Amino acid sequence: MSTRRTPGPHGGRGNGSAASPDLASSAAASDGVLNSDEATRRRLVDRFGRAPMRVTRRPLEELEGWSLHADSGQIRHESGRFFSIGGVDVEMPGADVPRWTQPIIHQPETGVLGILVKRFAGVAHLLMQAKTEPGNRGGFQLSPTVQATRSNFTGVHRGRAVPYVDRFLNAAPERVIADVRQSEQGTWFVRKHNRNMVVEATDEVEVLDGFVWLTLGQVYRLLSEDNLVNMDARTVLACLLPSGPDPGALLCDGDGFREALVRSCLPGSRPLHGIDEILGWISCVRSMTEVSVTSVPLGDVRGWRWEDGRISHGLGRHFDVIGVRVRARGREVVGWDQPMFAARGVGTAAFLVARIRGLLHVLVRTRVEPGYADVAELGPTVQYGPVWEGRPEPPFFREVLGASADRIRFDTVLSEEGGRFFHTRNRYMIVEAAPGEVSAAPGFRWVTLHQLSELVRHSHYLNVEARTLMACLYSLVARP
Repeated sequence: MSTRRTPGPHGGRGNGSAASPDLASSAAASDGVLNSDEATRRRLVDRFGRAPMRVTRRPLEELEGWSLHADSGQIRHESGRFFSIGGVDVEMPGADVPRWTQPIIHQPETGVLGILVKRFAGVAHLLMQAKTEPGNRGGFQLSPTVQATRSNFTGVHRGRAVPYVDRFLNAAPERVIADVRQSEQGTWFVRKHNRNMVVEATDEVEVLDGFVWLTLGQVYRLLSEDNLVNMDARTVLACLLPSGPDPGALLCDGDGFREALVRSCLPGSRPLHGIDEILGWISCVRSMTEVSVTSVPLGDVRGWRWEDGRISHGLGRHFDVIGVRVRARGREVVGWDQPMFAARGVGTAAFLVARIRGLLHVLVRTRVEPGYADVAELGPTVQYGPVWEGRPEPPFFREVLGASADRIRFDTVLSEEGGRFFHTRNRYMIVEAAPGEVSAAPGFRWVTLHQLSELVRHSHYLNVEARTLMACLYSLVARP
């Protein structure tokens, strides 16, 4: 096996720091010290009932505070902050679609997504928030302790201060469990990043209305429910490898899949490919792939039209750019207008997994998207849906959708980020490969969960859909 080395120049502090609590015990905890599952649900439902959000559709040209700027051809806010929507002209020679234009979101500022951790009776608990966003399907979703853009926590919106944000911006280094910038959807954002953080608290923490302490195991169970744990929480959860001094507490006698999964999380195992080989493969793809992304005015985006108050593809494909008016209680700001992206249907993101050398391996592939900062990132085995309509079906798509029920280990529809995307969802699946079907197609590699956890400690290696699936796989560690 290759000698391990630090994966690349984009650093981050991650799993294994001196502050890291016993996450294996937290993952195995079926009830929290402070809240049972039923008490948690009642508290979250109560929060939603007292802080509703009303969202109505509004034509783009009538959005208050937003306009199409003639100089840039972008839809921008009058403050010049938050985000803007423009066009890009993309060229990828040799790709299935070598050239296209599309609307895209420009949001150059880096936000903070942070989860506060505290031990109660020796068990690590996560401070989670019940939060509504204008694009959420079904109301509130379980969110990180802090979920804020830079414009939000610096007060550009002139609203109330973001709760708990100082605990992350001013965290003592020895209390930081994870701290890394991660990308968001490369199909819809231009080089968009958020700072993913996990910080441990050792002092008293006032629990504000709408927040609740949960064990990792409780959060994992909620993750199996449709549209309940939001995207921002899932990407931070991917930073928390459920490991600890006694991983045996997570093993289940007679469950070969779960044992292979737990062992896949442990260091010192023998994966099919060493970390150096994986890093070299990614570097080769980035070096050999030619991509050109040029900003263009929205009026120059070919095949798209602005009519009936929205921007849509001429063939009714991909997604729409729409406007919404929001009225809310319990937020930093009680009302605003904004544009949003709305996908035309539900996509699919799936990991194909297999037991190899007694370890569960995950089949990942390199993906090239116009918004990535470094050409390519590792993505799910299958990532396909309305956004890519018109392109050939990807490898393994039919194998995933046609898998027998006994090979489907996780299958839940989860919402994408509700602050920018309206009712946009993906079906997230983890499917075990049929016995003997472990060969990887070109552009794919088998990796262990521990290798993924090493990569996620650094920027630009795993895309946001793969990070969601990591959190889903971690949840299977804690339950049959």
